[in-house]
Amino acid sequence: MRISGGRARGIPLAVPRGDAVRPATDGMRQGVFSSLAAVVPGAHFLDLFAGSGAYGLDALSRGAAGGVFVEKNAKAAACVRQNIVAVCKSLGREAADLTVVQADALTVPLGGGPVPDLVFIDPPYEIISEIAPVLFARLAEALAPKPEALVVFEMPGELQLAPPGWACLKRLGQGARQPTVVFFRASRASP
Repeated sequence: MRISGGRARGIPLAVPRGDAVRPATDGMRQGVFSSLAAVVPGAHFLDLFAGSGAYGLDALSRGAAGGVFVEKNAKAAACVRQNIVAVCKSLGREAADLTVVQADALTVPLGGGPVPDLVFIDPPYEIISEIAPVLFARLAEALAPKPEALVVFEMPGELQLAPPGWACLKRLGQGARQPTVVFFRASRASP
């Protein structure tokens, strides 16, 4: 698994052994960032259920200003820290504007820093239906000062989410049991 594009393209990413995480594929991340191209430079991100940190680090490689990685699993959080060091070294930049929080994405405080422009969510597929209402309610509050913020949510193709107060802007990928990514924005924001 590697950074899929930008200035750190090709940098390998550490992934914890076992089934603690299900990393987003390189191809899926390339598709996501092709869709986000104009939004990423200078953006702040929040990477929930970060796993290896691939989504946030791909954003960093493409010019994001910084962000927060939230990962509950200790081994995965250690991999995110290791990956930050590798990517920052490749980019010739400090990691001061990157934070790893080892916590549950459903309860971690979402304020305190810059309001993110991009929120990446890549949870275990089997819990999505249960956690989505809580996540979207929390994000509606956290992103209220920045209604143009985008939520990039990876989920299996057979799952449909229609969170109240959110508009689905785009879906990448298709097919049952295949990974897809859905782009959401608060529906009060203009597209």
